[in-house]
Amino acid sequence: MPDILVLYYSRGGSVAQLARQVARGIGEVEGMQARLRTVPPVAPITEVAAPPEPEDGAPYVDKRDLAECAGLLLGSPTRFGNMAAPMKHFIDTLGAEWASGTLVGKPAAVFTSTGTLHGGQEATLLTMLPPLLHHGCVIAGIPFTETALNTTRTGGTPYGASHFAGPENSPRPSDEEALLARALGRRVAQLAQRLQS
Repeated sequence: MPDILVLYYSRGGSVAQLARQVARGIGEVEGMQARLRTVPPVAPITEVAAPPEPEDGAPYVDKRDLAECAGLLLGSPTRFGNMAAPMKHFIDTLGAEWASGTLVGKPAAVFTSTGTLHGGQEATLLTMLPPLLHHGCVIAGIPFTETALNTTRTGGTPYGASHFAGPENSPRPSDEEALLARALGRRVAQLAQRLQS
């Protein structure tokens, strides 16, 4: 059964919750399954190496996951309108995968979470797209035929799924955010099926 790689970084749990909704959407497409992975944290000065596997949640990504996937979704919290450093650091290590075309022709999409409503959701999503374009991915967004895009009062954009955690830092997506995240997962899985055939 083909895997769609859902690769994310989450510090407060919001992006991880959104990743689970994306994975549910992938699982709604017959013959497709999600492979949840995370990237390790980074620090300006590394005093202690990260454990080889996180204590809970998804395992750390291996570059083999990129080769084996039929599609890819990247998720990151917003850091001043940009993706978080751990995600950027991982992407910056993919020179060999870029040169060999590991991701060429695979559908890809992005998702994010912010602590404030206007905290740079769309800007963050846009920062994750150029590396995917350089890798030759087929970019997918959320079309306005998904009616929740017109009714959401929290997260959700045509550039990708998003979540507004708010001042309480609530990791749980709203009903509309969850619906749109599942729709994005379904869309990438359906595109992967079409592209494989």
